[in-house]
Amino acid sequence: MITRFWAETATALVTLAFGLIVVWGAREFGIGWDSSGPQPGAFPFYTGALIAIASVGTLVVTFVQRWRGAAIVEEIFLDRERAGRVVAFFAPLVGFVLITAFAGMYVATIAYLLFAMRFQGGYGWLVSVASAVAAAFVFYVVFERFFQIGLLKGPVERLLGL
Repeated sequence: MITRFWAETATALVTLAFGLIVVWGAREFGIGWDSSGPQPGAFPFYTGALIAIASVGTLVVTFVQRWRGAAIVEEIFLDRERAGRVVAFFAPLVGFVLITAFAGMYVATIAYLLFAMRFQGGYGWLVSVASAVAAAFVFYVVFERFFQIGLLKGPVERLLGL
């Protein structure tokens, strides 16, 4: 069981670390101005700094609320039931990424949408299969043909000559 205090604290610390890493990395590319305008690292530097400052602000507000005894920070954020819903959401996404890596984007899209529609959404097989295949076809037409951006292909796409 995780309270809102710990969830907000952990999230703020992760985003603070991310912001500081961006700031540190941006310094390598230059963060000032030269004769042609801002140097390449200026935008990432200020974006990372803004993320870090907002994270510190979140930490301050969270700790002040806890110090004052605000009930909101002691609310349950994640319990067994909510964790189950989070896993039910993220597990198919992890599966999508793994299938994409081994079978290509189009097969993964069909598999993900078929699973999500049929087993999570409760749609019938015909609607689920038709929607999944149609979405993959639309992605192919839009990305591959219209924008000429090749998406990751696997053995099935190669077999079909896509």
